[in-house]
Amino acid sequence: MSTSPTALPGGTWTLGDHTVTRFGYGAMQLAGPWVLGPPADRDGALAVLREAVDRGITHIDTSDAYGPRITNELIREALHPYPESLLIATKVGANRDAQGGWPTARRPADLRQQVHDNLRSLGVDTLDLVNMRMGDAQGPQPGPITEAFETLVELHRDGLIRHLGVSNVTAEQVAEARTVAPVVCVQNMYNLAHRHDDQLIEQLAVDGVAYVPYFPLGGFSPVRSAALSAVAARTGATPKSVALAWLLRRSPNVLLIPGTSKVAHLRENIVGAGLALSDQDLAELDREDRAPVVANDPSDPLRH
Repeated sequence: MSTSPTALPGGTWTLGDHTVTRFGYGAMQLAGPWVLGPPADRDGALAVLREAVDRGITHIDTSDAYGPRITNELIREALHPYPESLLIATKVGANRDAQGGWPTARRPADLRQQVHDNLRSLGVDTLDLVNMRMGDAQGPQPGPITEAFETLVELHRDGLIRHLGVSNVTAEQVAEARTVAPVVCVQNMYNLAHRHDDQLIEQLAVDGVAYVPYFPLGGFSPVRSAALSAVAARTGATPKSVALAWLLRRSPNVLLIPGTSKVAHLRENIVGAGLALSDQDLAELDREDRAPVVANDPSDPLRH
């Protein structure tokens, strides 16, 4: 039996017309090494997806580019027919090459193909949420988003997409996209050490738009973060637990999608995100020297 969504850390948030748990699940790690090919433990991958839903999680993040197709096919095998409460978010804007790279693919024909690929691999007639992924593997890059986003708007009007979001974007691209069509979420790298989106998060919260951070430890180790280590030691938690709990406290519109391929690790993440941080803990973390993030590797296991 599924647990109540409100029993998960952070409670709920409304994405468009769909209420989801703020603690969600990112499916990237279900594919093989470097997000290519099948998992070594297929049964384990299916088990973690079923455990996520059994725990009350109602927001799963994926992409047909993961594998490619692998994570979507696992989601379909484990969970189809999907519970009405479950929202599956996917993204378009990049493909995979033979070397494991993530070349951009944002021409209208590319985006339409990716949307139809996601529909087929997930086994649905309409995608709940599609994020338009901009930038590259190094992070957001300046440039117009309107042409690419308009293609998704057309597919939304055709009934193939229910809600629209943007990913790996600058604040200017968010603003531009919102002049084209309603945006229900923004998905960017954000964490204690990489807080360039502080002002954007606050603006989106006022407007009722979700912010979905990935890469919660940001490429810096506890050794480089005395504050994170100190709070973890004082609370008896892991640094990742502290980082997840801090993100949930950061703003009510922040939705987490930590990923894992292990049931035990999923359970640890749920407990960790629910860690109670004191005012002293929060003040100490906010004084943290914000170290530069030197990599935004989309295959990094801490990305989600």
